[in-house]
Amino acid sequence: MKNAISLIFAGVIGGLIALGGVYFLMPIPTATTTDAQFAKTVGDQVNVNPKTKAVPYDFTAAAKKAMPAVVHISSVESKDLAQQRRQNQNQNNPFRNFFGEDFLGGSPQKRGSGSGVIISQDGYIVTNNHVVEFADQLEVTLYDNRSFLASVVGTDPQTDLAVLKIEADRLPLLDYADSDAAQVGEWVLAVGNPFDLTSTVTAGIISAKGRNINIINSNSGIEAFIQTDAAVNPGNSGGALVDEKGRLLGINTAIATQTGSYAGYSFAIPINMASKIIDDLIQYGEYRRAFIGIQISDMDSELADELGVDITQGVYVSSLVEGGAAEYAGVLPKDIITEVDGRNIKSVPELQEFIGRAKVGETITLTIVRRGKTQEIPVVLKEG
Repeated sequence: MKNAISLIFAGVIGGLIALGGVYFLMPIPTATTTDAQFAKTVGDQVNVNPKTKAVPYDFTAAAKKAMPAVVHISSVESKDLAQQRRQNQNQNNPFRNFFGEDFLGGSPQKRGSGSGVIISQDGYIVTNNHVVEFADQLEVTLYDNRSFLASVVGTDPQTDLAVLKIEADRLPLLDYADSDAAQVGEWVLAVGNPFDLTSTVTAGIISAKGRNINIINSNSGIEAFIQTDAAVNPGNSGGALVDEKGRLLGINTAIATQTGSYAGYSFAIPINMASKIIDDLIQYGEYRRAFIGIQISDMDSELADELGVDITQGVYVSSLVEGGAAEYAGVLPKDIITEVDGRNIKSVPELQEFIGRAKVGETITLTIVRRGKTQEIPVVLKEG
Protein backbone atom coordinates (compact mmCIF):
# COMPACT_ATOMS: atom_id res chain seq x y z
CA MET A 1 0.00 0.00 0.00
CA LYS A 2 2.76 2.34 0.93
CA ASN A 3 4.52 1.54 -2.31
CA ALA A 4 1.38 2.41 -4.29
CA ILE A 5 0.98 5.73 -2.51
CA SER A 6 4.65 6.52 -3.11
CA LEU A 7 4.27 5.79 -6.81
CA ILE A 8 1.18 8.00 -7.10
CA PHE A 9 2.90 10.82 -5.23
CA ALA A 10 5.98 10.54 -7.43
CA GLY A 11 3.80 10.61 -10.54
CA VAL A 12 2.03 13.77 -9.42
CA ILE A 13 5.34 15.47 -8.66
CA GLY A 14 6.72 14.45 -12.05
CA GLY A 15 3.65 15.77 -13.85
CA LEU A 16 3.93 19.08 -12.09
CA ILE A 17 7.60 19.32 -12.98
CA ALA A 18 6.80 18.56 -16.64
CA LEU A 19 4.05 21.15 -16.74
CA GLY A 20 6.36 23.71 -15.15
CA GLY A 21 9.00 23.01 -17.77
CA VAL A 22 6.54 23.52 -20.59
CA TYR A 23 5.39 26.77 -18.97
CA PHE A 24 8.90 28.16 -18.70
CA LEU A 25 9.78 27.09 -22.24
CA MET A 26 6.75 28.84 -23.74
CA PRO A 27 7.29 32.45 -24.98
CA ILE A 28 6.09 35.12 -22.61
CA PRO A 29 2.92 36.68 -24.05
CA THR A 30 3.04 40.41 -24.79
CA ALA A 31 0.39 43.00 -24.01
CA THR A 32 -2.30 43.27 -26.68
CA THR A 33 -4.98 45.84 -27.49
CA THR A 34 -8.53 45.38 -28.50
CA ASP A 35 -9.63 46.30 -32.03
CA ALA A 36 -11.23 49.45 -30.66
CA GLN A 37 -8.05 50.42 -28.82
CA PHE A 38 -5.97 49.74 -31.95
CA ALA A 39 -8.23 51.84 -34.11
CA LYS A 40 -8.03 54.70 -31.62
CA THR A 41 -4.22 54.50 -31.53
CA VAL A 42 -3.92 54.59 -35.33
CA GLY A 43 -6.46 57.41 -35.52
CA ASP A 44 -4.48 59.45 -33.01
CA GLN A 45 -1.30 58.97 -35.05
CA VAL A 46 -2.98 59.93 -38.33
CA ASN A 47 -4.52 63.05 -36.85
CA VAL A 48 -1.29 64.36 -35.32
CA ASN A 49 -0.25 67.60 -37.03
CA PRO A 50 3.11 67.14 -38.78
CA LYS A 51 5.99 69.23 -37.53
CA THR A 52 6.81 70.32 -41.05
CA LYS A 53 4.91 73.10 -42.80
CA ALA A 54 1.46 71.97 -43.93
CA VAL A 55 0.52 72.20 -47.60
CA PRO A 56 -1.46 75.44 -48.03
CA TYR A 57 -4.54 74.10 -49.78
CA ASP A 58 -6.43 77.28 -48.89
CA PHE A 59 -5.32 80.00 -51.31
CA THR A 60 -8.14 82.42 -50.56
CA ALA A 61 -5.88 85.04 -48.96
CA ALA A 62 -3.40 84.98 -51.86
CA ALA A 63 -6.18 85.13 -54.44
CA LYS A 64 -7.87 88.00 -52.61
CA LYS A 65 -4.63 90.02 -52.80
CA ALA A 66 -3.85 89.18 -56.41
CA MET A 67 -7.15 89.50 -58.27
CA PRO A 68 -7.69 93.28 -57.84
CA ALA A 69 -4.22 93.96 -59.30
CA VAL A 70 -4.79 91.95 -62.50
CA VAL A 71 -6.58 93.59 -65.42
CA HIS A 72 -8.23 92.51 -68.67
CA ILE A 73 -6.77 93.97 -71.88
CA SER A 74 -8.71 94.21 -75.14
CA SER A 75 -6.50 94.80 -78.20
CA VAL A 76 -7.89 95.95 -81.55
CA GLU A 77 -6.24 96.86 -84.83
CA SER A 78 -7.94 99.89 -86.35
CA LYS A 79 -9.12 99.90 -89.97
CA ASP A 80 -6.36 102.32 -90.95
CA LEU A 81 -3.66 100.14 -89.38
CA ALA A 82 -5.13 97.00 -90.95
CA GLN A 83 -5.09 98.69 -94.37
CA GLN A 84 -1.49 99.75 -93.88
CA ARG A 85 -0.54 96.22 -92.88
CA ARG A 86 -2.20 94.80 -96.01
CA GLN A 87 -0.35 97.30 -98.17
CA ASN A 88 2.95 96.27 -96.61
CA GLN A 89 2.13 92.61 -97.18
CA ASN A 90 1.23 93.28 -100.79
CA GLN A 91 4.57 94.89 -101.52
CA ASN A 92 5.88 91.35 -101.97
CA ASN A 93 2.81 90.12 -103.87
CA PRO A 94 3.86 89.61 -107.54
CA PHE A 95 0.22 89.52 -108.72
CA ARG A 96 -0.93 92.82 -107.25
CA ASN A 97 -0.24 94.79 -110.47
CA PHE A 98 -2.48 92.41 -112.40
CA PHE A 99 -5.28 91.58 -110.01
CA GLY A 100 -5.27 94.38 -107.45
CA GLU A 101 -4.04 94.86 -103.92
CA ASP A 102 -6.30 92.23 -102.34
CA PHE A 103 -5.78 89.41 -104.87
CA LEU A 104 -4.47 86.99 -102.24
CA GLY A 105 -7.06 88.12 -99.74
CA GLY A 106 -6.64 90.82 -97.18
CA SER A 107 -6.52 89.96 -93.50
CA PRO A 108 -9.38 91.42 -91.47
CA GLN A 109 -8.75 93.65 -88.49
CA LYS A 110 -6.87 91.78 -85.82
CA ARG A 111 -8.42 91.49 -82.40
CA GLY A 112 -7.22 89.87 -79.22
CA SER A 113 -7.34 89.93 -75.49
CA GLY A 114 -5.01 89.25 -72.62
CA SER A 115 -4.16 90.18 -69.08
CA GLY A 116 -1.96 92.70 -67.33
CA VAL A 117 -0.64 93.47 -63.87
CA ILE A 118 -0.86 96.91 -62.26
CA ILE A 119 2.62 98.00 -61.19
CA SER A 120 1.97 101.54 -59.97
CA GLN A 121 -0.90 103.30 -58.27
CA ASP A 122 -0.99 105.92 -61.02
CA GLY A 123 -1.77 103.50 -63.84
CA TYR A 124 1.32 101.74 -65.22
CA ILE A 125 0.53 98.16 -66.27
CA VAL A 126 2.85 95.38 -67.44
CA THR A 127 1.75 92.78 -69.98
CA ASN A 128 3.22 90.71 -72.81
CA ASN A 129 4.35 92.33 -76.03
CA HIS A 130 2.41 89.78 -78.07
CA VAL A 131 -0.82 90.92 -76.41
CA VAL A 132 -0.51 94.45 -77.82
CA GLU A 133 2.05 94.47 -80.64
CA PHE A 134 -0.52 94.38 -83.48
CA ALA A 135 -2.99 96.85 -81.99
CA ASP A 136 -3.40 100.61 -81.85
CA GLN A 137 -6.63 100.59 -79.82
CA LEU A 138 -6.27 99.25 -76.28
CA GLU A 139 -8.85 99.09 -73.53
CA VAL A 140 -8.11 98.04 -69.95
CA THR A 141 -10.83 96.78 -67.63
CA LEU A 142 -10.11 96.71 -63.91
CA TYR A 143 -11.28 94.19 -61.35
CA ASP A 144 -14.04 96.58 -60.29
CA ASN A 145 -15.27 96.75 -63.94
CA ARG A 146 -14.06 100.28 -64.63
CA SER A 147 -12.67 100.64 -68.16
CA PHE A 148 -9.93 102.93 -69.49
CA LEU A 149 -8.26 103.57 -72.81
CA ALA A 150 -4.57 102.67 -72.60
CA SER A 151 -1.46 103.92 -74.38
CA VAL A 152 1.75 101.98 -75.00
CA VAL A 153 4.69 103.30 -72.99
CA GLY A 154 7.25 100.87 -74.39
CA THR A 155 7.72 97.33 -75.65
CA ASP A 156 10.54 94.80 -75.87
CA PRO A 157 9.94 91.89 -78.27
CA GLN A 158 13.16 90.14 -77.18
CA THR A 159 11.71 89.52 -73.74
CA ASP A 160 8.02 89.69 -74.75
CA LEU A 161 7.24 92.47 -72.29
CA ALA A 162 5.30 95.71 -72.69
CA VAL A 163 4.19 98.54 -70.42
CA LEU A 164 0.88 100.37 -70.81
CA LYS A 165 -0.49 103.49 -69.10
CA ILE A 166 -4.03 104.39 -68.09
CA GLU A 167 -5.20 107.62 -66.48
CA ALA A 168 -6.17 106.42 -63.01
CA ASP A 169 -4.91 106.67 -59.45
CA ARG A 170 -4.97 104.83 -56.13
CA LEU A 171 -4.87 101.49 -57.92
CA PRO A 172 -4.17 98.23 -56.04
CA LEU A 173 -0.64 96.81 -56.19
CA LEU A 174 1.14 93.55 -55.43
CA ASP A 175 4.34 93.20 -53.46
CA TYR A 176 7.19 91.64 -55.44
CA ALA A 177 8.48 88.21 -54.48
CA ASP A 178 12.14 87.21 -54.90
CA SER A 179 12.00 84.95 -57.95
CA ASP A 180 15.62 83.88 -57.35
CA ALA A 181 14.62 82.40 -54.01
CA ALA A 182 11.59 80.52 -55.39
CA GLN A 183 12.13 76.76 -55.41
CA VAL A 184 10.88 73.88 -57.50
CA GLY A 185 7.90 72.33 -55.71
CA GLU A 186 6.52 75.57 -54.24
CA TRP A 187 2.85 76.38 -54.71
CA VAL A 188 1.92 79.19 -57.11
CA LEU A 189 -1.24 80.76 -58.52
CA ALA A 190 -1.87 81.97 -62.07
CA VAL A 191 -4.27 84.92 -62.19
CA GLY A 192 -5.69 86.23 -65.44
CA ASN A 193 -8.50 86.24 -67.98
CA PRO A 194 -8.40 83.03 -70.06
CA PHE A 195 -10.93 82.88 -72.91
CA ASP A 196 -12.22 86.28 -71.68
CA LEU A 197 -13.26 84.71 -68.38
CA THR A 198 -12.32 87.55 -66.05
CA SER A 199 -10.52 87.14 -62.73
CA THR A 200 -9.70 83.44 -63.04
CA VAL A 201 -7.33 81.80 -60.55
CA THR A 202 -5.61 78.44 -61.01
CA ALA A 203 -3.08 76.69 -58.76
CA GLY A 204 -0.04 74.53 -59.33
CA ILE A 205 3.59 74.15 -58.35
CA ILE A 206 6.85 75.41 -59.78
CA SER A 207 8.04 72.47 -61.87
CA ALA A 208 11.29 73.97 -63.22
CA LYS A 209 13.28 77.20 -63.35
CA GLY A 210 15.47 78.76 -66.02
CA ARG A 211 13.52 77.05 -68.80
CA ASN A 212 14.20 77.91 -72.47
CA ILE A 213 11.40 76.86 -74.87
CA ASN A 214 12.53 78.78 -77.99
CA ILE A 215 9.38 80.83 -78.52
CA ILE A 216 11.14 84.16 -79.07
CA ASN A 217 12.29 84.18 -82.69
CA SER A 218 15.48 86.14 -82.12
CA ASN A 219 19.10 85.23 -81.55
CA SER A 220 19.18 87.80 -78.77
CA GLY A 221 15.92 86.73 -77.14
CA ILE A 222 16.04 86.05 -73.41
CA GLU A 223 14.20 82.98 -72.14
CA ALA A 224 14.68 81.87 -68.55
CA PHE A 225 11.11 81.03 -67.64
CA ILE A 226 9.60 79.77 -64.42
CA GLN A 227 7.77 76.59 -65.46
CA THR A 228 4.61 75.65 -63.57
CA ASP A 229 1.70 73.25 -63.89
CA ALA A 230 -0.87 75.92 -63.04
CA ALA A 231 -3.43 75.96 -65.84
CA VAL A 232 -2.84 78.87 -68.25
CA ASN A 233 -4.77 79.41 -71.49
CA PRO A 234 -5.08 82.07 -74.22
CA GLY A 235 -6.04 85.27 -72.45
CA ASN A 236 -3.80 84.55 -69.44
CA SER A 237 -0.84 86.12 -71.24
CA GLY A 238 0.49 89.09 -69.30
CA GLY A 239 -1.24 88.05 -66.08
CA ALA A 240 0.26 87.41 -62.68
CA LEU A 241 2.06 84.38 -61.33
CA VAL A 242 1.94 84.80 -57.56
CA ASP A 243 3.29 82.83 -54.63
CA GLU A 244 1.21 81.46 -51.77
CA LYS A 245 1.46 84.82 -50.00
CA GLY A 246 -0.01 86.68 -52.96
CA ARG A 247 3.29 88.30 -54.02
CA LEU A 248 4.11 88.81 -57.69
CA LEU A 249 6.56 86.10 -58.78
CA GLY A 250 6.37 86.42 -62.57
CA ILE A 251 4.43 87.44 -65.67
CA ASN A 252 2.58 84.55 -67.35
CA THR A 253 3.68 84.37 -70.96
CA ALA A 254 3.38 81.01 -72.71
CA ILE A 255 2.10 77.46 -72.62
CA ALA A 256 3.50 74.19 -73.97
CA THR A 257 0.76 72.91 -76.26
CA GLN A 258 0.03 71.27 -79.59
CA THR A 259 -3.61 72.32 -79.54
CA GLY A 260 -3.43 76.00 -78.60
CA SER A 261 -4.84 75.32 -75.14
CA TYR A 262 -3.32 74.26 -71.84
CA ALA A 263 -1.68 70.84 -71.99
CA GLY A 264 0.18 70.57 -68.72
CA TYR A 265 2.84 73.28 -68.45
CA SER A 266 2.94 77.06 -68.48
CA PHE A 267 5.78 79.55 -68.38
CA ALA A 268 6.30 82.92 -66.70
CA ILE A 269 8.98 85.61 -66.90
CA PRO A 270 10.66 85.88 -63.45
CA ILE A 271 9.87 89.17 -61.77
CA ASN A 272 13.51 89.79 -60.82
CA MET A 273 14.32 90.07 -64.51
CA ALA A 274 11.02 91.65 -65.58
CA SER A 275 11.34 94.48 -63.05
CA LYS A 276 14.57 95.77 -64.65
CA ILE A 277 12.97 95.74 -68.10
CA ILE A 278 9.81 97.40 -66.78
CA ASP A 279 11.85 100.21 -65.21
CA ASP A 280 13.71 100.81 -68.50
CA LEU A 281 10.50 100.84 -70.54
CA ILE A 282 8.96 103.43 -68.23
CA GLN A 283 12.09 105.58 -68.02
CA TYR A 284 13.42 105.33 -71.60
CA GLY A 285 10.58 103.82 -73.63
CA GLU A 286 12.85 100.90 -74.50
CA TYR A 287 14.90 98.22 -72.81
CA ARG A 288 18.52 99.35 -72.45
CA ARG A 289 20.02 95.91 -72.56
CA ALA A 290 23.50 95.09 -71.37
CA PHE A 291 25.58 92.67 -73.42
CA ILE A 292 28.62 90.60 -72.51
CA GLY A 293 29.61 89.82 -76.10
CA ILE A 294 30.00 86.04 -76.26
CA GLN A 295 28.59 83.11 -78.23
CA ILE A 296 27.72 80.38 -75.77
CA SER A 297 26.27 76.90 -75.32
CA ASP A 298 25.36 74.61 -72.43
CA MET A 299 27.95 72.27 -70.98
CA ASP A 300 27.05 68.57 -71.05
CA SER A 301 28.81 65.25 -70.65
CA GLU A 302 29.66 64.97 -74.35
CA LEU A 303 31.27 68.41 -74.46
CA ALA A 304 33.04 67.72 -71.16
CA ASP A 305 34.58 64.56 -72.61
CA GLU A 306 35.67 66.47 -75.71
CA LEU A 307 37.34 69.15 -73.58
CA GLY A 308 38.78 66.66 -71.11
CA VAL A 309 37.11 68.21 -68.07
CA ASP A 310 34.76 66.87 -65.42
CA ILE A 311 32.37 69.87 -65.60
CA THR A 312 28.95 68.95 -66.98
CA GLN A 313 27.07 72.06 -65.87
CA GLY A 314 28.00 75.58 -66.83
CA VAL A 315 28.28 77.75 -69.94
CA TYR A 316 30.84 77.11 -72.67
CA VAL A 317 32.27 80.11 -74.53
CA SER A 318 32.45 79.10 -78.19
CA SER A 319 33.48 82.50 -79.58
CA LEU A 320 33.69 86.19 -78.75
CA VAL A 321 32.08 89.25 -80.32
CA GLU A 322 34.82 91.48 -81.64
CA GLY A 323 35.14 94.57 -79.49
CA GLY A 324 32.67 93.20 -76.95
CA ALA A 325 32.86 93.45 -73.20
CA ALA A 326 34.12 89.90 -72.72
CA GLU A 327 36.91 90.23 -75.25
CA TYR A 328 38.03 93.50 -73.68
CA ALA A 329 38.06 91.90 -70.23
CA GLY A 330 40.20 88.92 -71.32
CA VAL A 331 37.68 86.12 -71.68
CA LEU A 332 38.85 83.51 -74.22
CA PRO A 333 37.13 80.92 -76.41
CA LYS A 334 36.83 77.51 -74.69
CA ASP A 335 36.48 79.16 -71.26
CA ILE A 336 33.76 77.61 -69.10
CA ILE A 337 31.66 80.04 -67.03
CA THR A 338 30.59 78.48 -63.73
CA GLU A 339 29.64 81.53 -61.62
CA VAL A 340 28.65 85.18 -61.95
CA ASP A 341 29.16 87.37 -58.89
CA GLY A 342 29.39 84.23 -56.77
CA ARG A 343 26.12 82.76 -58.05
CA ASN A 344 26.32 79.29 -59.61
CA ILE A 345 25.54 79.28 -63.33
CA LYS A 346 24.43 75.90 -64.65
CA SER A 347 22.94 76.79 -68.04
CA VAL A 348 22.69 79.39 -70.79
CA PRO A 349 19.22 80.64 -69.66
CA GLU A 350 20.56 81.28 -66.16
CA LEU A 351 23.42 83.37 -67.55
CA GLN A 352 21.09 85.22 -69.92
CA GLU A 353 18.70 86.04 -67.09
CA PHE A 354 21.51 87.35 -64.90
CA ILE A 355 22.97 89.54 -67.66
CA GLY A 356 19.48 90.58 -68.78
CA ARG A 357 18.75 92.32 -65.50
CA ALA A 358 22.17 93.97 -65.17
CA LYS A 359 22.71 97.59 -66.13
CA VAL A 360 24.84 99.00 -68.90
CA GLY A 361 28.21 99.99 -67.41
CA GLU A 362 27.84 97.62 -64.47
CA THR A 363 30.83 95.42 -63.59
CA ILE A 364 30.19 91.73 -63.05
CA THR A 365 32.70 89.07 -62.04
CA LEU A 366 32.83 85.87 -64.06
CA THR A 367 34.27 82.74 -62.51
CA ILE A 368 35.69 80.69 -65.37
CA VAL A 369 37.57 77.44 -65.78
CA ARG A 370 40.42 77.65 -68.29
CA ARG A 371 42.68 74.64 -68.95
CA GLY A 372 41.59 73.08 -65.69
CA LYS A 373 42.28 76.16 -63.57
CA THR A 374 39.68 78.46 -62.01
CA GLN A 375 40.01 82.23 -62.17
CA GLU A 376 37.85 85.34 -61.80
CA ILE A 377 37.48 87.98 -64.51
CA PRO A 378 35.72 91.34 -63.98
CA VAL A 379 33.69 92.42 -67.02
CA VAL A 380 32.19 95.87 -67.65
CA LEU A 381 28.94 95.34 -69.56
CA LYS A 382 28.27 97.29 -72.76
CA GLU A 383 25.02 98.33 -74.40
CA GLY A 384 24.02 96.20 -77.38
